[in-house]
Amino acid sequence: MKVIASSLRKGNVVDQDGKLYVILSAENIHPGKGTPVTQLDMRRISDGVKVSERYRTTEQVERAFVEERDHTFLYADAEGFHFMNPETFDQVAVTESVVGDQAPYLLEGMAVAVSVHNGVAISIVLPQRATFEVVETEPVTKGQTASSSYKPAILSNGLRTSVPPHVGTGTRIVVLTADASYVERAKD
Repeated sequence: MKVIASSLRKGNVVDQDGKLYVILSAENIHPGKGTPVTQLDMRRISDGVKVSERYRTTEQVERAFVEERDHTFLYADAEGFHFMNPETFDQVAVTESVVGDQAPYLLEGMAVAVSVHNGVAISIVLPQRATFEVVETEPVTKGQTASSSYKPAILSNGLRTSVPPHVGTGTRIVVLTADASYVERAKD
């Protein structure tokens, strides 16, 4: 089915010259002068080659028919990452190349959208936010205001982020899965 380029998002699959590509990032660029364009960074599903394409925002792109279903993350092993369909209890193994840099965000029991094309998992879409514990950060300093600069921290999943000065070691925080940026303290 044809869609306009500006409607494509991360995780969508497009058919280009008979080959399937999963979109890694999509950015709409509106220059002051000239035509707005959509910059797509994609990975070819068959061999993992990354390509970058630019389309005018109104240009038509062929979107591949992909079945997207909610799955629950179970565990990771040498075969890859294992997900289960909560309705049919069917398990799907997703390779490490498909999960890519999203692997640190996967938590046991997390609901994830898995895209399947011809019985093969080709991409996953994580929830926008995830909760992790701060395992290492600088100590809280008295007299710092909440509006001061952020300090570096390491999360329980091994990722680095920046947190406000009032957040200490052992605090559970919510981060965006897109870039590990701090959102708020966890409410649990």
